[in-house]
Amino acid sequence: MATRPEIAGSFGVVSSTHWLSAATGMSMLERGGNAFDAAVAAALVLQVVEPHLNGPGGDVPVIFKTGDSDKVRVLCGQGVTPEAASIEKVVSLGLRQIPGTGALAAVVPGAFGAWMRLLDEYGSLSIEEVMSPAISYARSGFRLLDQAARTIEASRDLFLSHWKTSAEIYLIGGQAPKGGSVWRNEVLANTYERILREAKGAGGDRSAQIRRASEVFYRGFVAEAIDEFFSKESIYDDSGTTNRGFLTGDDLAKWSPALEDPVAVRYREATVYKTGPWGQGPVFLQQLKLLESYDLDDLDVLSDEFVHLVVEAAKLALADRDAFYGDPLFRDVPLQDLLSTRYADERRKLIADAASHLHRPGSPGGAEPWLPSSDLLYEDGTKTAMGLPPDPISRDTCHLDVTDRFGNVVSATPSGGWLHGSPCVPGLGFSISTRAQMCWLDERSPSPYLGGRRPRTTLSPTLVIRDNEEIAAFGTPGGDQQDQWTLTFFLRYMRRQGGDLQEAIDAPSFHTHHMISSFYPREIKVGRIDVEGRFSDATVEGLRLRGHDVYVQGPWSLGRVCAVSRKGELLTGGSDPRQNQAYTVGR
Repeated sequence: MATRPEIAGSFGVVSSTHWLSAATGMSMLERGGNAFDAAVAAALVLQVVEPHLNGPGGDVPVIFKTGDSDKVRVLCGQGVTPEAASIEKVVSLGLRQIPGTGALAAVVPGAFGAWMRLLDEYGSLSIEEVMSPAISYARSGFRLLDQAARTIEASRDLFLSHWKTSAEIYLIGGQAPKGGSVWRNEVLANTYERILREAKGAGGDRSAQIRRASEVFYRGFVAEAIDEFFSKESIYDDSGTTNRGFLTGDDLAKWSPALEDPVAVRYREATVYKTGPWGQGPVFLQQLKLLESYDLDDLDVLSDEFVHLVVEAAKLALADRDAFYGDPLFRDVPLQDLLSTRYADERRKLIADAASHLHRPGSPGGAEPWLPSSDLLYEDGTKTAMGLPPDPISRDTCHLDVTDRFGNVVSATPSGGWLHGSPCVPGLGFSISTRAQMCWLDERSPSPYLGGRRPRTTLSPTLVIRDNEEIAAFGTPGGDQQDQWTLTFFLRYMRRQGGDLQEAIDAPSFHTHHMISSFYPREIKVGRIDVEGRFSDATVEGLRLRGHDVYVQGPWSLGRVCAVSRKGELLTGGSDPRQNQAYTVGR
């Protein structure tokens, strides 16, 4: 039985990791907008109400389908590394990894430009209508999430000692705000209002105003403020020292979001679409290829056999991610071979009854896998190459999905620009994405720290077309866990034995840590899996007998999946009860 009803209607459905975002998206549909208007407005609100998870200086991939086309598209809002980024420059500082915070990890903020392009080319409402809710919440306030308050408190000493501009925004008399209190970011409200004011100065044409807003961000006062800050400030970071970064206004001016074709595989009666290998999306597809020969419908999804099979497939797919995925504009990623049936058949032979404790990338098409130097990784996950403990503050993410009466479906995973990732840019009220921490200081790696490249990220929305008549869109926050939590959701969804989206979301979840972490300090936890406490003692014991290092977590602790679906005129949606904040709205 589901924790809450699957939302159903025929007008529109919005699912988001924050209730105010979902309500905002629905308000756009109610005033005559479409799914793209709703997605952009909902995303801008997320930038205000979840500043510990994303911001205007962050990044986003969007996957979508319009109602008047059979074609699925991807919009890449992942900003690139600064043109001056250099492995040699960072190594000369005595560093062996890109820090997870500060200036060296900064990349071009891609989220705002991506949302403006989506609104311009596929939306219908004005930029004022779409931006107004975010401005209102930033100016008038909203109830601060407990998690956001905890993140600010954990960052308080850093803000007071080093990041003074962040202290000015997030601390009150030197103290962190309390969870549940009314909180506002009036500096960000001023930034949004100025962007809107200058956009409206472009005249009465809707498209001209939206394009002007993007121009103001990437070539106007926003870019100027970012350039001024990063060119002059040496910023304290995870290395325990202060370092100056490479991001400039020219980097912002040269960048633009790109529309791309998705990557897809067939699984049973469904075609599953993901982003390219500049994100980890193809991991989801590789797992499906590995699992397609098993009759998973005959397995209990709460059994140790089911969990074992899914985890072992994830280990193999994630090992290939670590070895081969990167920006395909600069690297030849052997994606066709990675997603081929022949390759999956070969790799599947490695799945045994016992858990593997090896990191085993393959050789798709004969390609040689890359692995980082072993002295950068520690199996116990308690050390790093810099001798520091792992960052206690999670760098997490948001998600939203929308479907409307016009047949449009949108899925997006906004992230980056975390309040604890880099200092607030003076006068703007937001931080810049530190996504370059996912690059390596090795030119041979699939994602090296070189200029103008998209770091290989974990952001991974999904779109599925089933039987050519049902379309589903879903995703989750969770970093390296994103394509694990959504995979188990999807496998349950594909059964549809009297269940629904909400039941598939609610079912007990699990994931493995047996991969090179995408985030600083890049630890690896060999053989470890986490399972929710709702799994039986027999399942946990069965997994341990198979050789898994099992950690039992809270009963509702793993995942934050949101999902929508449309089948004919029926629109449905569900959202994760975990963390008590995601919501689905529809009618």
